[in-house]
Amino acid sequence: MPDIAVFRPDDGRLARAGEHLETRGATPVLDPMLEVAPTGNTPRDDADYAVFTSKTGAELVSAAGWTPGDATVCAIGESTRVALETEGFDVGVVPGEYSSTGLVDALRGEVGGLRVEVARSDHGSDVLLDGLTEAGAYVHETVLYRLTRPEESGVSTKRAAAGDLDAALFTSSLTVEHFLDAADDRGCRAQAIEGLNRAVVGTIGEPTRQTAEERGIAVDVVPDEASFESLADAVLDDL
Repeated sequence: MPDIAVFRPDDGRLARAGEHLETRGATPVLDPMLEVAPTGNTPRDDADYAVFTSKTGAELVSAAGWTPGDATVCAIGESTRVALETEGFDVGVVPGEYSSTGLVDALRGEVGGLRVEVARSDHGSDVLLDGLTEAGAYVHETVLYRLTRPEESGVSTKRAAAGDLDAALFTSSLTVEHFLDAADDRGCRAQAIEGLNRAVVGTIGEPTRQTAEERGIAVDVVPDEASFESLADAVLDDL
């Protein structure tokens, strides 16, 4: 059974990721690299479009009692769409490409002169804001939550440094950065990178792949669909 490192937040997603790997005959190495810290902010309610990029954002605005008014609600990714609809929001736009670039392309001809509210974490890509602004929209960003690294994170860095991982699944650029920060804390950054480069490394999306490779981590797998299950299955198939 291959040992596969998983870095999802420990808010239910980590456990579900582990269960998925176990059903595929793998041993998950659960090492959460992200922790959600809500800001208490809520989006504006006078926009023409309201953009959400995560399940967490959908849940936070629902809990706060926010309503979109007359805005068309947009979701990047199927998991975000499902979360928004589960919370009772009607989703009007889901780009074919589950990325900031994909949403900009989907809205480019629609948002000129209109107000667009972007509600997300503090680590969102500038690609979304810049692209919508260039398309002629008046863009406002609300930071719904901050993403920090849990103090206890890092067990996977020692496993990687010892050559004791068969694969690692990075779901965002921030999980890559936090993995390397945890390795720095343990004095094993170079060895951890070497260990990952002897394993199979998968990333969700090109931005995450680029972040990893810029830091010396060779990426073997980038699935076509931007979901954890697709990432895990593609890495297992590669193994």
